[in-house]
Amino acid sequence: MSATRPLADLRRDDAARFGAKSASLGELLAAGVPVPRGFAVASDAPLDDTLRAEVSASYTELGDDPAVAVRSSALGEDGAEASFAGQHDTFLWVRGAEAVWRALLDCHGSLENPEAVAYRERVRADAPPAMGVTVQLMVDALVSGVMFTCNPVNGDPSTVAVNASWGLGSAVVAGEVTPDEYRVNKVSGDVTVRTIGPKQVEDLPDPAGAGTVRREVPAERREAPCLDDAALSALLDVAKRVERHFGSHQDIEWALARGGGELLVLQSRPVTTRPRSEPAAPRSALSLVMETFGAKRDG
Repeated sequence: MSATRPLADLRRDDAARFGAKSASLGELLAAGVPVPRGFAVASDAPLDDTLRAEVSASYTELGDDPAVAVRSSALGEDGAEASFAGQHDTFLWVRGAEAVWRALLDCHGSLENPEAVAYRERVRADAPPAMGVTVQLMVDALVSGVMFTCNPVNGDPSTVAVNASWGLGSAVVAGEVTPDEYRVNKVSGDVTVRTIGPKQVEDLPDPAGAGTVRREVPAERREAPCLDDAALSALLDVAKRVERHFGSHQDIEWALARGGGELLVLQSRPVTTRPRSEPAAPRSALSLVMETFGAKRDG
């Protein structure tokens, strides 16, 4: 049985072997949602030379030394009960088969991140930890961010809530930049909230060809909105399609490509809700975004 599979070949039943992140991307591709091409690595694959060769071959099929994102797709991650957002490692703008292999090994190593171990204990994860990996072609993002297909503060299903900032999405999901905030009515398409954040920094591809660099945003762009009404309309359309396909509210990471503005979905997971009686979790990507929209942390 092959240890790697193209994302386009995966469906939700494959989550048990490849993780929910990879499986949901396969579902989105099958539904016609624009998603960067890539492949997934099974969680049960031994980290040996056979797997290394298979990963190298799958990477070569993506093109001539393309830049890729190497993302954790651990079993139990991105589920309805626990997101594990921000607990495992992601590597952006990785280039070359050897670098992809090293990033894959580091993803596996991140199962032992102290925050990941603590999170598993907190959510009482019973199954032994196992790491699948998602490898996707990178998007050179002019703008990127996250959106919820409901209001993340009060659960209002009539609202799509969007955070957006310049450059790659790493600064947004890590809560390291104050992004623009938009709320869009699902029925009318009206923008009911439009708050422009001071977007001081952006993450960009390193000119050296691999990895990323953080740059200060020029003053004239910091206070400029990074999304216009046409882009918000496109995001609303994708949000509704993704929600309709999965049949539940979704937390979606997206990017608008530089040089044309193509909208691409990078991942989607169920909006995770935790009982307020639980102890406070570390500052995950989900909790950071919810705080941006006005929710208070537990504890």
